[in-house]
Amino acid sequence: MDAIAEAASLFAAARLSKLPVDELPLRPKDEAEAYAIQSAVHRLIARSRFGEVAGYKVGCATPVMQKYLGIRQPCFGAVFAGTMYPSGAALRHETFFQIGVEGALAVRLGRDLSATEGPYDARKVEDAVRSYMPAIEVVDNRYEDWHTVDTATLIADDFFAAASVLGEPVSRQDVADVARLSGVATVNGSEVGRCRSSDIMGHPLNAVAWLANALIGQRDSLKVGDTVLLGGLTQTRWLEVGDTATFQLEGLGDRVEVSVK
Repeated sequence: MDAIAEAASLFAAARLSKLPVDELPLRPKDEAEAYAIQSAVHRLIARSRFGEVAGYKVGCATPVMQKYLGIRQPCFGAVFAGTMYPSGAALRHETFFQIGVEGALAVRLGRDLSATEGPYDARKVEDAVRSYMPAIEVVDNRYEDWHTVDTATLIADDFFAAASVLGEPVSRQDVADVARLSGVATVNGSEVGRCRSSDIMGHPLNAVAWLANALIGQRDSLKVGDTVLLGGLTQTRWLEVGDTATFQLEGLGDRVEVSVK
């Protein structure tokens, strides 16, 4: 077994059995190796409750999350079919190490963004977006102390990814200016964060383009039907049993809600 396959086996086993990731004996030596491990992990856990990869999440795409995590460049992880939920979902606390939530903007693609058409910019990806959705990204602190975990290890472990809670899709043509949406997040009815969609790399479509180009670098691509979460717009809030979190983007339908039981 080569080093990447061995590391992927350990990361996958930790994800499935709730072992702390920062105690693993093998770590990626750099970001290129981290993404190779990440991709191998996806294949290993596809037949578990996570299911197949159904899209991606962009991490550290906003100033608030870059400051919180101390990481200045965007990274990406996967969104899994078995962990995508509609608004109103109640998630079980015991299935997480430490559950957290972030308000997010998600897109669903209406066509492929293939390597042959790249590289991409915001203009070139716009017509590939079929719809926008308010979303809550659910993250999991799978570490004894995430402050001490290197970026490559976080990437190999899908950058805190755990689940996504999605609002009703709104057609791209019905959103006048996706860069001018304002949002508010609450926990148990109290406001915990405000944001603007332009916080995402200056324009949300810049994040779509960045991800499309990053995947081409990994010999992969975004495909029709993929769901992409474009980065936490509000700082992570860690939840306890009985908590309810909401997020709403003005002009993008009803708020999205998740609770912990």
